[in-house]
Amino acid sequence: MRKTLKVGIAGFGTIGKVVGLALDKGMPGLELVAIASGNPDKAKAAMAGLSQPVPVVSAKELAGLADVIVECAPTAAFMDIAEPALCQGRTLVTVSGAAILQHPEVVELAKRHGAQILLATGALLGLDAVRAAAKGTIHSVTMVTRKPPTSLTKAKFIVENNIQLLGLEEPLRVFKGSAREGAEKFPSNVNVAASLGLAGLGAEQTQLEIWADPGKTRNTHTIKVDADSASFEMTIENVPTVENPGTGRITALSVLAALESLTAALRVGS
Repeated sequence: MRKTLKVGIAGFGTIGKVVGLALDKGMPGLELVAIASGNPDKAKAAMAGLSQPVPVVSAKELAGLADVIVECAPTAAFMDIAEPALCQGRTLVTVSGAAILQHPEVVELAKRHGAQILLATGALLGLDAVRAAAKGTIHSVTMVTRKPPTSLTKAKFIVENNIQLLGLEEPLRVFKGSAREGAEKFPSNVNVAASLGLAGLGAEQTQLEIWADPGKTRNTHTIKVDADSASFEMTIENVPTVENPGTGRITALSVLAALESLTAALRVGS
């Protein structure tokens, strides 16, 4: 018999609520034990749909209670959650590729304390293929992201530069550069680009374009990889969430798939 893993969720918004509801309904080998939130009252209210509400605690307390910490808080809160979890030797499940690029020291922290960081696939596809290709030689990786303007209006770079996106009649390229630069300028919008960089050539060598496209109703990512083992091109069109158009519905589902892999007898994909 495998031991039941105690799961804590840090951040109970668009992604966290979906994960919490699934755990509450029952996932084999996994038990929701607590939630951490920057807004405890809001988190308690959001637990109304759970049959078994759990305590709302601090990030440090969460690290002491759970074997697995699901991090789905704003990027700015990443280290407040990751550091205590990793220092306790926990498994940290996250979709915050951009935060990992900003804080590469978390990898060494995990090594030092026998912890593990599991970067879930999020809203992208093909990361298994990119990781496999990286075992050989990858010549180039490019990614083009096209989002409805409403999905980008709250992006850090757009707000700081007062770029008007509403009312666009033609696609507007708002960024071209490396995945690292894109993750810095759009930390909450292109975690997928950061993840792609971490999986393959590295964020500096991964090329990224971001477009605000009024012709799109879905967040769309196209990646092209040229390697000595394979060349491939893939496109995914993600249905935006109602609560946060910048986050695709599939993102939370990818976290659930990552959690399932921790206890599953059969794991599909590398």
